[in-house]
Amino acid sequence: QVRPVESGGGFVQAGGALRLFCVVSGITISSNAVGWYRQAPGNQRGWSADITSSGITNYDDATKDRLTISRDNTKNTAYLQLDNLKPDGTAVYYCFTVCRRFGHWGQGTQVTVSS
Repeated sequence: QVRPVESGGGFVQAGGALRLFCVVSGITISSNAVGWYRQAPGNQRGWSADITSSGITNYDDATKDRLTISRDNTKNTAYLQLDNLKPDGTAVYYCFTVCRRFGHWGQGTQVTVSS
């Protein structure tokens, strides 16, 4: 079974940074795109970034300047670097990947940004 597991979230002051991890078991992600989504308090889950199997990256324009998505296929891991965090970055961040038309979500990792 495909199982993304996120980690790396935590508490950070505004202006700080965090690096989120998504380790995917059940598949080798070298042939799969991986995406990061976020769900802020009181809001619906929304897309933040993704990276294709060939390494092409895409970002939500609203936060593009503060996000960097990457991957290490040898570790079966995708990353999301969050820089210059603002309080509106407070959210649960989810990892997502598609395998044979089925989407697979992780459980999420909490990021809390204080003023």
